[in-house]
Amino acid sequence: MNSVVPSGRVVKDGLYEQFARIGKAVAHPKRIELLDLLCQGERSVEVLADRAAMSVANTSAQLRVLRESGLVATRRQGTRVFYRLADDAVCGFFFALRDLAVERYAEVDRIVREYFVARDRLEPVGRDELLLRAAGGDVIVLDVRPHEEYQAGHIRGAISIPLAELEAQIAGLPRDAEIVAYCRGPHCVLAPQALEMLHRRGFRARRLATGFPEWRSAGLPVASGDRPA
Repeated sequence: MNSVVPSGRVVKDGLYEQFARIGKAVAHPKRIELLDLLCQGERSVEVLADRAAMSVANTSAQLRVLRESGLVATRRQGTRVFYRLADDAVCGFFFALRDLAVERYAEVDRIVREYFVARDRLEPVGRDELLLRAAGGDVIVLDVRPHEEYQAGHIRGAISIPLAELEAQIAGLPRDAEIVAYCRGPHCVLAPQALEMLHRRGFRARRLATGFPEWRSAGLPVASGDRPA
């Protein structure tokens, strides 16, 4: 029995239809934000809902779309469901999407300049510079993300003071070293807010130009758990 071989046009249409599933999956700002959050590590739906300022029901619905597209996977622990990226390539896809938007849209550049650059007294620190200076011990690396994100993974040697706790703990930071704060990525608002707080109290502080996911993707030293190293 002879099988019908599909034409080249049918094959191409089928392929592009599958490619379009990814586009449809990320065609919503909150789903893109969820990918950004999951680049930090595995999270429960409740934590994701809180971080993305959505209801649990809406977060579950958005995650379902991402899961059905193959971008997100799940793990059940008792009655709780935890979400994670399907693999590291998904985080790479998010980076590419974000960077393309920065390159193509003037509105993104305006937002970055008005919110992020306006809060920098000095140039942000690059990954290579931070790696060198941290090894020399002349800089304090400060992770201002929520503590569960620090526990899941952080820059080796960084200390954890979530932004919400910084005001209460700021007096314990050393005055004789420059502080470099980092959070989820180049467009995360936590580090710029930390800089403002530190500057008001007279600390020398800069922010990492990127964030933890980019540091990890570059193969630089990371750790997990409650301790800095």
